[in-house]
Amino acid sequence: MNRIGLFVSVNILVMVSISLITSLLGFSSAPLILVCLVWGMGGSLVSLLLSKKMAKWFMGVQLISLEGPHKNLVEMTHRLSRRAGLTEMPEVGIYQSDIINAFATGPSRNNSLVAISTGLIRSMSEIEIEGVLGHEVSHIANGDMVTLALIQGVVNAFVMFLARVLAFVIGQSMRDSGNNDERENRPNQFIQTLLIIVLEIFLGILASPIIAWFSRHREFHADRGGADLAGKEKMLAALNALKRTYEQMEMNREEINPSFRSMQISSKAAYIKLFSTHPPLEERIRALQGSWK
Repeated sequence: MNRIGLFVSVNILVMVSISLITSLLGFSSAPLILVCLVWGMGGSLVSLLLSKKMAKWFMGVQLISLEGPHKNLVEMTHRLSRRAGLTEMPEVGIYQSDIINAFATGPSRNNSLVAISTGLIRSMSEIEIEGVLGHEVSHIANGDMVTLALIQGVVNAFVMFLARVLAFVIGQSMRDSGNNDERENRPNQFIQTLLIIVLEIFLGILASPIIAWFSRHREFHADRGGADLAGKEKMLAALNALKRTYEQMEMNREEINPSFRSMQISSKAAYIKLFSTHPPLEERIRALQGSWK
């Protein structure tokens, strides 16, 4: 959840910044769809390149080493990474949070970060933690962040293009039909730029189910990859530990953090499922059990 949320948030900020720059400098000589494709892909790639730094800044991730008190986490991550065929070991970090969570991010297989919450370290056994780390290393080995960036780039291009087309249509509809002065009828540049930015943010949110679908799809693959790397018993132990934790929180009527609720067990309403980055835990457990029959 944190990995995808950070990427999408940074991507929207970059896309809005690019819109401001292009509006100020002007790129009217090139075809609109080409400009949107170039800048849309560019915004996504910038988000990808910044992903590790943004995770460290926003999540407060502190890197750990083989000499520190949590060296077992580094050793475990590196062992799994070598099994996955990675030539450069991921950085490993811890961040302060009671939420049971871990995520992987980074611009490439050879430049990545695995971050683990203190809540996960306190709540899970070493066997369960190895299953979680196997899942995250599988994300890195599968190149999920790079593929996400390419998909996001295409989505960006359509969002930027459609926002400009709609802004033009809205601007034309607001023209004073009784005024023949073309200069006075031309939409104010500041208003036009503001309208484009608002539409980009709105359309970007509407398009987020596409990214969420890809994330859900890749979670199943990462579960299978984690099972290959750490062992299916450890991967299933990790998923069942999350399931027990959620059930206990619901039983105790505890407030459930949204990032953890995204992995909730019971079937979700269709509109909620559209925006969820993770499939329900019960589906992931069934899928993993079924893949090993």
